[in-house]
Amino acid sequence: MSDPTPRAPGKGTLGRMRHGLRLMRQRGPDQVQFWLLALVIGIAAGFAALGFRLGIAALQRAIYGADDVTLASAAGDLPWLWVMTVPVAGGLAVGLILDRLTPDGRVRAVSDVIEGAALDGGRVETREGLASAAASLITLGTGGSSGREGPVVHLAGVVSTFVARRLDLGPVAGRELLGCAVAGAVAASFNAPIAGALFAHEVVLRHFAVHAFGPIAIAAVAGTVINRLQFGGLTEFTLPSTLDLAFYVELPAFMALGLVSALVAAALMGAIFRADNIGNSVVARLGWPRYLRPAMAGLALGIIAIPFPHIIGVGYQTTAAALSGQIGFAQAILLAVVKALAVAITLGGRMGGGVFSPALVMGSLTGLAFGIVATALVPQYSGSVNVYAFAGMGAVGAAVLGAPISTALIVFEMTGDWQTGIAVMTSVSLSSALASRLVKRSFFLTQLERRGIHMAEGPQVWLPRQLRITPVIRPLDAPGAPAPDLVRNLAEAGTTLAHTSTLAEALRAFEDGSAAFLPVVGPPDAQGQCPIIGTLYHIDALRTLNRALVETAAEEHG
Repeated sequence: MSDPTPRAPGKGTLGRMRHGLRLMRQRGPDQVQFWLLALVIGIAAGFAALGFRLGIAALQRAIYGADDVTLASAAGDLPWLWVMTVPVAGGLAVGLILDRLTPDGRVRAVSDVIEGAALDGGRVETREGLASAAASLITLGTGGSSGREGPVVHLAGVVSTFVARRLDLGPVAGRELLGCAVAGAVAASFNAPIAGALFAHEVVLRHFAVHAFGPIAIAAVAGTVINRLQFGGLTEFTLPSTLDLAFYVELPAFMALGLVSALVAAALMGAIFRADNIGNSVVARLGWPRYLRPAMAGLALGIIAIPFPHIIGVGYQTTAAALSGQIGFAQAILLAVVKALAVAITLGGRMGGGVFSPALVMGSLTGLAFGIVATALVPQYSGSVNVYAFAGMGAVGAAVLGAPISTALIVFEMTGDWQTGIAVMTSVSLSSALASRLVKRSFFLTQLERRGIHMAEGPQVWLPRQLRITPVIRPLDAPGAPAPDLVRNLAEAGTTLAHTSTLAEALRAFEDGSAAFLPVVGPPDAQGQCPIIGTLYHIDALRTLNRALVETAAEEHG
C-alpha cells in the first residue's frame, strides 16, 4: 500500500523542484503556483505559435521565394505550372498525414478546443493535434488559402493538455490552464496581449471568470514578449497617418457596413460548410481514398492561383493593400469573391488552417468597397475610405468568430490605430448581432452543431445532452429499490431507458410520463432480449443536472 504522505524534499534545487511537482500532483496547484504555471504555459504556447509562424514563412520562401508579406506578388512572377502543381503536392502530403494520424481525416482547430474546454476538462487530442499542426503548416506553406490562428490555438491546447495530464489537474484547473495556453498563443500570433486574454475567455472558455483573468493575462503577456523578441514592437499592418472620421455624420454608414459585413461573413461560412458537404458527397460517390481529397482541393486552388495569386497563404499583402486604399472598387469585389471561393475549397477540402485571417482579408475588401461607394455618395461629409476598410475588417472577423470584444481588440492591436475605435465598434456590434442569428452564434459553434454537439444554446441545454445516466442508475437489489413486479410492468409497457441514454433523453421521458422512476435496460443478450439492469429515479436525474450546472456556475463566478 502506497504512503500518501509527501516525501521530504531532496537536496539541491533539482530536488526541491521535483518535490514541488509531487505536491502539485497530489494536492493540485495553489494560487501562486498556478500563476507561475500560467507564465510557463504562456511562454511555451508563445514559442509554439512563433515556431509555427516561422515554419510557414520558411516553407513559403523555399517554394515561392517570398513569405506572406510579398507572397502574392512573388507568386505572380513564377511559372504557371509551378503555381498550379505546388498546392497539389501539398494537399497530397496533408492527406497522407491526416489519413495515417487521425481517425476521421479532419484537421483539429478552435472548435475542438472549445469542445475540450466544455466537455473534457480542458483536454484536447494530442496526436491528432500535432498531426493537424503539421498539416496546416504544409497547407499554408504550399498554397492553401486559410489562416494560422486555428492550428496555433489547438497546438497551444496540446501543450496545456500535456501539462494538465502530467499534473493530474481537475476539470476547473485544466480549463483555466487551457485558457492560459490559448491566450499566450493568440497574443504571440497577432502581437495582441489584450485581445489574446479576452479571446481565451470569450471564445474558448465562453465566460469571463474573474479569478482566472490574472493567470490568463500573465500568459498573454508572456506570449506577446516571445513575439516581440523576434519581431519587435511593430504592428502587423501600417496604416496611413491621416485617417479621418466625420464623427457623427458617418455613424449611420458604419452601421450599414456592419449589416453588410454580417451578410458577407454568413456567406463565407455558408460557402465553407457547403464545400465540406460537397467534398463528403464526391468522395463517397466516387469511392476515392480520403487522402486524395486535399490533393484535389489543391488542384482547384492551383488553377485559381494562376490568375489570382493573392489567394495563396494567409493574405496579409492583400489586407495591407486594402487598408491603405490601393485597390479599386471592382477589384475589391472580385478579389473578395475569389478569396471566399479559395477559402471554401481549402477548408472544405480538409487541407487545414484557420478561418480568422481569411475573414480579415474579406472584411478589409468589403469595407474598402463599401467605403468607396459611401464616400462617393456624400463626399462633403465623408472621411477616408481606409477607415471603412479598417471597420469592415473587424466587423467580418467578429461575425465569423462570434467574439466582438476580442476581435475588435485584435484589429486595434494589429494596426496600432485607436482613433477610429468608435467606427469599428459600431460596425462590429451590428455585424455580430445579425450574424449570430444567421448561424449558430459563430463559425466554431456551427461546426460543433454539425457534429451533433449543441453548445450554442448554453450549458443548461448542452450539459444534459452530454451527461450519461450510467453513474446514477440504481441496481435492482439496492436498498429501497422498487418491487420487481412494478419494474417489470413498466418495462412491459415499453416505458424504459437504454443504459446508453443521456440525461436529456431521460428527463424528456420523465416529462412525458408521471413515473417517479424508469427501468433501465442493458445491451441485448444471446436471445436478443434487453435485460433490466436497474432503475433511474427522476430525482437522481435532476440532482445530477443541478450538480453539473452548479459546478459550471462556480467556475464562472468563483
